[in-house]
Amino acid sequence: MQTPLPPGVTRRMIPDVNGLQMHILEAGDPGDPLVLLLHGFPELAYSWRNQIAPLAAAGFHLVAPDQRGYGRTTGEDRSRLEQFRILNLARDAMGLVSALGHSEVACVVGHDFGSPVAAWAALARPDIFRACVLMSAPFPGAPAWPLRPAPAVPDWQAALARLGRKHYQWYYSTDAAAPDMDAPAQGMRAFLRAYYHGKSGDWAGNEPFALKGWTAEELAKLPDYYVMPLDKGMAEAVLPYAAGEAPWLTDAQLDVYARNFGRTGFGGGLLWYRAITSGRFQADFELFAGRRIEGPACFIAGDRDWGIHQNPGALEAMGQRAGADWRGTTLVPGAGHWVQQEKPDEVTRLLLDFLRGLPR
Repeated sequence: MQTPLPPGVTRRMIPDVNGLQMHILEAGDPGDPLVLLLHGFPELAYSWRNQIAPLAAAGFHLVAPDQRGYGRTTGEDRSRLEQFRILNLARDAMGLVSALGHSEVACVVGHDFGSPVAAWAALARPDIFRACVLMSAPFPGAPAWPLRPAPAVPDWQAALARLGRKHYQWYYSTDAAAPDMDAPAQGMRAFLRAYYHGKSGDWAGNEPFALKGWTAEELAKLPDYYVMPLDKGMAEAVLPYAAGEAPWLTDAQLDVYARNFGRTGFGGGLLWYRAITSGRFQADFELFAGRRIEGPACFIAGDRDWGIHQNPGALEAMGQRAGADWRGTTLVPGAGHWVQQEKPDEVTRLLLDFLRGLPR
Protein backbone atom coordinates (compact mmCIF):
# COMPACT_ATOMS: atom_id res chain seq x y z
CA MET A 1 0.00 0.00 0.00
CA GLN A 2 1.41 3.38 -1.04
CA THR A 3 1.53 6.07 1.62
CA PRO A 4 -0.78 9.01 0.80
CA LEU A 5 1.24 12.19 0.37
CA PRO A 6 0.30 15.88 0.49
CA PRO A 7 -0.48 17.54 -2.85
CA GLY A 8 2.64 18.40 -4.79
CA VAL A 9 4.85 15.83 -3.03
CA THR A 10 6.08 12.88 -5.06
CA ARG A 11 8.26 9.84 -4.40
CA ARG A 12 10.93 8.04 -6.38
CA MET A 13 13.95 5.77 -6.01
CA ILE A 14 17.46 7.09 -6.60
CA PRO A 15 19.94 4.32 -7.57
CA ASP A 16 23.58 3.98 -6.60
CA VAL A 17 23.79 6.39 -3.67
CA ASN A 18 26.88 5.26 -1.74
CA GLY A 19 25.77 1.66 -2.32
CA LEU A 20 22.09 2.34 -1.59
CA GLN A 21 18.89 2.43 -3.59
CA MET A 22 17.48 5.48 -1.84
CA HIS A 23 13.80 6.28 -1.53
CA ILE A 24 13.02 10.00 -1.47
CA LEU A 25 10.06 12.32 -1.13
CA GLU A 26 10.39 15.39 -3.31
CA ALA A 27 8.77 18.66 -4.32
CA GLY A 28 9.77 21.77 -6.22
CA ASP A 29 11.75 22.60 -9.33
CA PRO A 30 15.08 20.69 -9.59
CA GLY A 31 16.59 23.91 -10.88
CA ASP A 32 15.89 25.66 -7.58
CA PRO A 33 18.30 25.62 -4.61
CA LEU A 34 18.29 22.24 -2.89
CA VAL A 35 17.12 21.78 0.69
CA LEU A 36 17.79 18.34 2.17
CA LEU A 37 15.67 17.07 5.09
CA LEU A 38 17.17 14.24 7.22
CA HIS A 39 14.92 12.36 9.65
CA GLY A 40 15.80 10.71 12.95
CA PHE A 41 14.77 7.61 14.93
CA PRO A 42 12.26 6.02 14.67
CA GLU A 43 11.08 8.10 11.76
CA LEU A 44 11.03 8.31 7.98
CA ALA A 45 11.14 10.81 5.15
CA TYR A 46 7.39 11.00 5.82
CA SER A 47 8.15 12.85 9.07
CA TRP A 48 8.73 15.97 6.90
CA ARG A 49 5.34 15.69 5.17
CA ASN A 50 4.18 19.06 6.53
CA GLN A 51 7.26 21.02 5.45
CA ILE A 52 8.08 19.71 1.97
CA ALA A 53 5.38 21.39 -0.14
CA PRO A 54 5.35 24.81 1.62
CA LEU A 55 9.15 25.12 1.38
CA ALA A 56 9.05 24.09 -2.28
CA ALA A 57 6.40 26.74 -2.93
CA ALA A 58 8.87 29.31 -1.58
CA GLY A 59 11.32 28.50 -4.36
CA PHE A 60 13.36 25.54 -3.19
CA HIS A 61 13.88 21.97 -4.39
CA LEU A 62 12.93 19.86 -1.37
CA VAL A 63 14.21 16.31 -0.92
CA ALA A 64 13.65 14.07 2.10
CA PRO A 65 15.22 10.58 1.95
CA ASP A 66 14.55 7.46 3.93
CA GLN A 67 18.04 7.21 5.40
CA ARG A 68 20.26 4.12 5.56
CA GLY A 69 18.43 1.25 7.25
CA TYR A 70 15.00 2.90 7.08
CA GLY A 71 11.80 2.72 5.10
CA ARG A 72 12.01 1.87 1.42
CA THR A 73 15.72 2.59 1.07
CA THR A 74 17.64 -0.64 0.50
CA GLY A 75 21.18 -1.85 -0.07
CA GLU A 76 22.76 -1.55 3.38
CA ASP A 77 24.78 -4.46 4.78
CA ARG A 78 23.75 -4.80 8.42
CA SER A 79 26.71 -7.05 9.13
CA ARG A 80 29.09 -4.13 8.47
CA LEU A 81 28.83 -1.68 11.35
CA GLU A 82 31.16 0.78 9.63
CA GLN A 83 28.41 1.52 7.12
CA PHE A 84 26.38 3.09 9.95
CA ARG A 85 29.03 5.42 11.38
CA ILE A 86 28.14 9.10 11.19
CA LEU A 87 30.65 10.12 8.54
CA ASN A 88 29.38 7.39 6.22
CA LEU A 89 25.82 8.62 6.80
CA ALA A 90 27.08 12.07 5.80
CA ARG A 91 28.55 10.41 2.68
CA ASP A 92 25.05 9.08 1.94
CA ALA A 93 23.78 12.66 1.97
CA MET A 94 26.64 13.82 -0.27
CA GLY A 95 26.04 10.94 -2.67
CA LEU A 96 22.36 11.83 -2.88
CA VAL A 97 23.19 15.44 -3.74
CA SER A 98 25.42 14.24 -6.59
CA ALA A 99 22.85 11.74 -7.84
CA LEU A 100 20.22 14.48 -7.94
CA GLY A 101 22.44 16.57 -10.22
CA HIS A 102 23.07 19.34 -7.71
CA SER A 103 26.53 20.69 -6.95
CA GLU A 104 25.60 22.04 -3.53
CA VAL A 105 22.88 22.16 -0.88
CA ALA A 106 21.45 25.52 0.12
CA CYS A 107 20.59 24.03 3.51
CA VAL A 108 20.67 20.61 5.15
CA VAL A 109 18.14 20.14 7.95
CA GLY A 110 18.49 17.29 10.43
CA HIS A 111 16.14 16.19 13.19
CA ASP A 112 17.01 13.86 16.10
CA PHE A 113 19.75 11.48 14.86
CA GLY A 114 19.58 13.33 11.55
CA SER A 115 20.93 16.38 13.41
CA PRO A 116 24.51 15.11 13.91
CA VAL A 117 24.51 13.78 10.35
CA ALA A 118 23.56 17.23 9.06
CA ALA A 119 26.07 18.91 11.38
CA TRP A 120 29.00 16.71 10.35
CA ALA A 121 28.08 17.02 6.66
CA ALA A 122 28.12 20.82 6.97
CA LEU A 123 31.32 20.82 9.02
CA ALA A 124 33.21 18.38 6.78
CA ARG A 125 32.08 19.76 3.39
CA PRO A 126 31.07 23.41 3.70
CA ASP A 127 31.54 23.76 -0.07
CA ILE A 128 28.61 21.38 -0.60
CA PHE A 129 26.43 21.86 2.50
CA ARG A 130 26.25 25.65 2.62
CA ALA A 131 24.03 26.02 5.70
CA CYS A 132 22.35 23.77 8.24
CA VAL A 133 19.43 23.68 10.64
CA LEU A 134 19.75 21.26 13.54
CA MET A 135 16.65 20.11 15.36
CA SER A 136 16.01 18.44 18.74
CA ALA A 137 19.53 17.00 19.17
CA PRO A 138 22.20 19.61 20.02
CA PHE A 139 25.58 19.31 18.31
CA PRO A 140 28.40 20.16 20.74
CA GLY A 141 30.98 20.56 17.98
CA ALA A 142 34.15 18.86 16.82
CA PRO A 143 36.89 17.80 19.25
CA ALA A 144 39.04 20.59 20.60
CA TRP A 145 42.46 21.38 19.15
CA PRO A 146 45.14 20.58 20.18
CA LEU A 147 44.03 17.02 20.77
CA ARG A 148 44.20 15.78 24.33
CA PRO A 149 43.72 12.30 25.80
CA ALA A 150 40.14 11.64 26.82
CA PRO A 151 39.69 12.06 30.58
CA ALA A 152 38.99 9.00 32.67
CA VAL A 153 35.25 8.49 33.05
CA PRO A 154 33.71 6.76 36.08
CA ASP A 155 31.70 3.63 35.39
CA TRP A 156 28.43 5.52 35.18
CA GLN A 157 26.62 2.54 33.61
CA ALA A 158 27.33 0.40 36.68
CA ALA A 159 26.24 3.29 38.87
CA LEU A 160 23.01 3.60 36.86
CA ALA A 161 22.41 -0.13 37.26
CA ARG A 162 22.71 0.25 41.03
CA LEU A 163 19.90 2.81 40.74
CA GLY A 164 17.82 0.30 38.77
CA ARG A 165 18.23 2.14 35.43
CA LYS A 166 20.03 1.82 32.08
CA HIS A 167 20.70 4.26 29.24
CA TYR A 168 18.55 3.78 26.16
CA GLN A 169 21.40 4.26 23.65
CA TRP A 170 23.40 1.44 25.18
CA TYR A 171 20.26 -0.69 25.37
CA TYR A 172 19.60 0.07 21.68
CA SER A 173 23.10 -1.26 20.98
CA THR A 174 22.38 -4.70 22.44
CA ASP A 175 21.19 -7.78 20.59
CA ALA A 176 17.99 -7.70 22.67
CA ALA A 177 16.71 -4.37 21.40
CA ALA A 178 15.59 -5.24 17.87
CA PRO A 179 13.59 -8.37 18.81
CA ASP A 180 11.94 -6.44 21.65
CA MET A 181 10.87 -3.58 19.40
CA ASP A 182 10.19 -5.57 16.23
CA ALA A 183 7.57 -7.72 17.98
CA PRO A 184 6.24 -5.69 20.93
CA ALA A 185 3.69 -7.48 23.10
CA GLN A 186 1.21 -4.61 22.69
CA GLY A 187 1.54 -4.63 18.90
CA MET A 188 3.52 -2.31 16.65
CA ARG A 189 0.86 0.35 16.39
CA ALA A 190 0.30 0.63 20.14
CA PHE A 191 4.04 0.58 20.81
CA LEU A 192 4.73 3.46 18.41
CA ARG A 193 1.77 5.48 19.68
CA ALA A 194 3.13 5.24 23.23
CA TYR A 195 6.70 6.00 22.09
CA TYR A 196 5.69 9.07 20.10
CA HIS A 197 3.21 10.28 22.71
CA GLY A 198 5.61 9.94 25.63
CA LYS A 199 8.27 12.10 23.99
CA SER A 200 5.81 14.73 22.76
CA GLY A 201 4.69 17.96 24.33
CA ASP A 202 1.33 16.32 25.05
CA TRP A 203 2.74 14.14 27.83
CA ALA A 204 2.15 16.07 31.03
CA GLY A 205 5.30 14.74 32.69
CA ASN A 206 7.64 16.38 30.18
CA GLU A 207 8.95 19.39 32.11
CA PRO A 208 12.64 19.30 31.10
CA PHE A 209 15.53 21.07 32.77
CA ALA A 210 19.30 21.12 32.33
CA LEU A 211 21.30 18.33 33.97
CA LYS A 212 24.42 19.22 35.92
CA GLY A 213 26.69 16.63 34.33
CA TRP A 214 27.16 13.13 32.93
CA THR A 215 26.73 11.21 36.18
CA ALA A 216 24.37 8.39 37.08
CA GLU A 217 22.55 10.56 39.60
CA GLU A 218 21.90 13.28 37.04
CA LEU A 219 21.07 10.92 34.15
CA ALA A 220 18.55 9.14 36.37
CA LYS A 221 16.48 12.34 36.32
CA LEU A 222 15.66 11.68 32.65
CA PRO A 223 12.32 9.98 31.86
CA ASP A 224 12.11 6.21 31.44
CA TYR A 225 12.15 6.48 27.66
CA TYR A 226 15.72 7.85 27.89
CA VAL A 227 17.07 6.20 31.02
CA MET A 228 15.07 3.00 31.19
CA PRO A 229 14.14 0.67 34.04
CA LEU A 230 16.94 -1.87 34.29
CA ASP A 231 14.64 -4.87 33.95
CA LYS A 232 12.59 -3.66 30.96
CA GLY A 233 12.93 -3.40 27.22
CA MET A 234 11.73 -0.30 25.40
CA ALA A 235 8.37 -1.80 24.43
CA GLU A 236 7.54 -2.34 28.10
CA ALA A 237 9.19 0.89 29.28
CA VAL A 238 6.82 3.05 27.19
CA LEU A 239 3.60 1.34 28.32
CA PRO A 240 2.82 4.14 30.84
CA TYR A 241 2.82 6.64 27.96
CA ALA A 242 0.08 4.82 26.04
CA ALA A 243 -2.69 6.75 27.79
CA GLY A 244 -3.84 9.97 26.17
CA GLU A 245 -3.89 11.31 22.65
CA ALA A 246 -1.35 13.00 20.40
CA PRO A 247 -3.58 15.29 18.29
CA TRP A 248 -0.72 16.06 15.89
CA LEU A 249 -0.55 12.40 14.76
CA THR A 250 -3.69 11.00 13.19
CA ASP A 251 -4.51 7.31 13.10
CA ALA A 252 -3.77 7.24 9.37
CA GLN A 253 -0.38 8.88 9.89
CA LEU A 254 0.47 6.51 12.73
CA ASP A 255 -0.40 3.63 10.43
CA VAL A 256 2.30 4.79 7.99
CA TYR A 257 4.97 4.31 10.66
CA ALA A 258 3.49 1.09 12.00
CA ARG A 259 3.25 -0.40 8.53
CA ASN A 260 6.82 0.57 7.59
CA PHE A 261 8.50 -0.57 10.80
CA GLY A 262 6.30 -3.67 10.86
CA ARG A 263 7.81 -4.53 7.47
CA THR A 264 11.46 -3.55 8.01
CA GLY A 265 11.91 -3.75 11.78
CA PHE A 266 14.11 -1.32 13.69
CA GLY A 267 17.44 -3.09 13.19
CA GLY A 268 18.83 -0.70 10.60
CA GLY A 269 18.18 2.39 12.70
CA LEU A 270 19.47 0.72 15.85
CA LEU A 271 22.83 0.14 14.17
CA TRP A 272 23.34 3.91 14.15
CA TYR A 273 23.36 3.73 17.96
CA ARG A 274 25.65 0.71 18.04
CA ALA A 275 28.17 2.51 15.83
CA ILE A 276 28.21 5.44 18.27
CA THR A 277 28.32 3.52 21.54
CA SER A 278 30.94 1.04 20.30
CA GLY A 279 33.53 3.81 20.30
CA ARG A 280 35.12 2.24 17.21
CA PHE A 281 34.68 5.30 15.03
CA GLN A 282 35.34 8.19 17.41
CA ALA A 283 38.75 8.77 15.82
CA ASP A 284 36.94 9.77 12.60
CA PHE A 285 36.10 13.09 14.22
CA GLU A 286 39.67 13.94 15.24
CA LEU A 287 40.46 14.90 11.65
CA PHE A 288 38.20 17.92 12.16
CA ALA A 289 39.52 18.93 15.57
CA GLY A 290 39.18 22.66 16.14
CA ARG A 291 36.92 23.12 13.10
CA ARG A 292 33.48 24.70 13.20
CA ILE A 293 30.49 24.71 10.88
CA GLU A 294 31.42 27.57 8.57
CA GLY A 295 28.06 28.37 7.01
CA PRO A 296 24.97 29.82 8.68
CA ALA A 297 23.51 27.44 11.26
CA CYS A 298 20.74 27.44 13.85
CA PHE A 299 18.89 25.10 16.22
CA ILE A 300 15.17 24.45 16.62
CA ALA A 301 13.53 22.25 19.27
CA GLY A 302 10.48 22.01 21.48
CA ASP A 303 10.59 23.60 24.91
CA ARG A 304 9.05 20.38 26.34
CA ASP A 305 11.72 18.14 24.82
CA TRP A 306 14.03 16.30 27.22
CA GLY A 307 16.21 15.49 24.21
CA ILE A 308 17.87 18.91 24.31
CA HIS A 309 19.24 18.10 27.79
CA GLN A 310 20.06 14.38 27.48
CA ASN A 311 23.71 15.20 26.67
CA PRO A 312 24.53 17.60 29.53
CA GLY A 313 26.27 20.75 28.33
CA ALA A 314 25.75 20.09 24.60
CA LEU A 315 23.06 22.76 24.18
CA GLU A 316 25.33 25.44 25.63
CA ALA A 317 28.43 24.22 23.76
CA MET A 318 26.58 24.29 20.45
CA GLY A 319 25.83 27.98 20.65
CA GLN A 320 29.32 28.83 21.89
CA ARG A 321 31.63 26.86 19.61
CA ALA A 322 29.87 24.63 17.07
CA GLY A 323 29.24 27.25 14.39
CA ALA A 324 31.18 30.21 13.01
CA ASP A 325 27.94 31.88 11.85
CA TRP A 326 25.49 30.88 14.56
CA ARG A 327 21.98 32.26 13.92
CA GLY A 328 20.50 31.27 17.27
CA THR A 329 18.45 28.69 19.17
CA THR A 330 14.65 28.66 19.12
CA LEU A 331 12.57 26.56 21.52
CA VAL A 332 9.02 26.21 20.23
CA PRO A 333 6.46 26.58 23.04
CA GLY A 334 4.41 23.49 23.80
CA ALA A 335 6.34 21.17 21.47
CA GLY A 336 8.15 18.03 22.53
CA HIS A 337 10.68 15.94 20.64
CA TRP A 338 8.80 15.62 17.33
CA VAL A 339 8.79 19.37 16.84
CA GLN A 340 8.29 19.49 13.05
CA GLN A 341 5.27 17.19 13.36
CA GLU A 342 3.81 18.63 16.56
CA LYS A 343 4.07 22.27 15.50
CA PRO A 344 4.34 22.06 11.70
CA ASP A 345 3.28 25.59 10.83
CA GLU A 346 5.65 27.17 13.35
CA VAL A 347 8.60 25.03 12.23
CA THR A 348 7.87 25.76 8.57
CA ARG A 349 7.83 29.49 9.35
CA LEU A 350 11.14 29.25 11.23
CA LEU A 351 12.73 27.32 8.36
CA LEU A 352 11.47 29.84 5.81
CA ASP A 353 12.81 32.74 7.87
CA PHE A 354 16.21 31.04 8.03
CA LEU A 355 16.26 30.13 4.33
CA ARG A 356 15.28 33.64 3.25
CA GLY A 357 18.21 34.99 5.22
CA LEU A 358 20.75 32.90 3.27
CA PRO A 359 22.78 34.18 0.31
CA ARG A 360 21.05 33.20 -2.94
